[in-house]
Amino acid sequence: MNSLDDFQKFSQIDSQNMLGEINHLPSQLEQAWEMGNQLSLPPVSDIQQVLVAGMGGSAIGADLLGAYLEPLGRVPFVVQRDYTLPAWANSPATLVIASSHSGNTEETLSVFEQAIAAGCSVAAICTGGKLAELAESQGIPLWRFKHTGQPRAAVGFSFGLLLAMLSRLGLLPDPSAELRDATQAMRQQQQTLLAEVPVTSNPAKRLAGQLINRWVVVMGSGFLAPVARRWKGQISEVSKTWAQFEFLPEADHNTLAGVENPPSMLSQTMIIFLKASLDHPQNILRSDLTRQTFMLAGLGTDYFQAKGESRLAQMWTTLHFGDYVSYYLAMAYGVDPTPVPAIESLKLALKHARPQK
Repeated sequence: MNSLDDFQKFSQIDSQNMLGEINHLPSQLEQAWEMGNQLSLPPVSDIQQVLVAGMGGSAIGADLLGAYLEPLGRVPFVVQRDYTLPAWANSPATLVIASSHSGNTEETLSVFEQAIAAGCSVAAICTGGKLAELAESQGIPLWRFKHTGQPRAAVGFSFGLLLAMLSRLGLLPDPSAELRDATQAMRQQQQTLLAEVPVTSNPAKRLAGQLINRWVVVMGSGFLAPVARRWKGQISEVSKTWAQFEFLPEADHNTLAGVENPPSMLSQTMIIFLKASLDHPQNILRSDLTRQTFMLAGLGTDYFQAKGESRLAQMWTTLHFGDYVSYYLAMAYGVDPTPVPAIESLKLALKHARPQK
């Protein structure tokens, strides 16, 4: 834990300045919103449903938006993490948005091409790549943004651009006030999370210390459910640590029973509960009672209480806190937070392998 106070050594491990990306996230979110309110809109009307095709860091922004939209959105909103366009997406009434940081994500490109063939309304969000080339060659609206880092470090773009597009299309009420509240709350919280803040005053460093040599589980409900997924993804990609996410109330109908075996693994498990005052009251109660059950079974637990007065603020302060936790866990393990060699090796193997028939 004391090593987390020697922040000047972080740069020796962090070869591509992932810490700078995390520090910059509130500004990135603002930039994406402003950009999305200036780019050309897709020429669509009478949209009945929206489908976002994406994977990994490009899909998580859509997950976050979907959770935010549930009590506000005027049409169904679906995130597709696969190669195939659903059969119901077969007319201009379906808006298909292909979101790929690199523009070369094979699953997203597959859905994008199928959406064009099916006669859907189509748009693309990316930094370039084949997706940008296809969109430009076929006159499809392209929202291109600049970001040279990892897709997971561009979550402000993957969320903010989608938020702006759907807002301008009239598919949700104007969220600008909530977005300002979110970035203000992020910056206020951030003052205690910066690398130069010592462990004794830095809650993200302290939580990271609890996760060392643990099997990590993150639980969230309501609009924090996709944030739990984000925490899991960040812990795995940034600190190269095995982790999983669970959603409440679903976990209380199955996972809660799994507190007996294998004892050796359960004793090394750490479960983090993400809590928000604006969540459904029953989910808040469930979170507390579920945590008590796990504690009585001998599992390690802790929680994070979302900051801010609005749903977007509570969503984004929780997400930002998790990014810092994953970074400090990487520093504690002494691993570079940016490269993901296992993922890149698999992509290369897929590229050169022949599909199974």
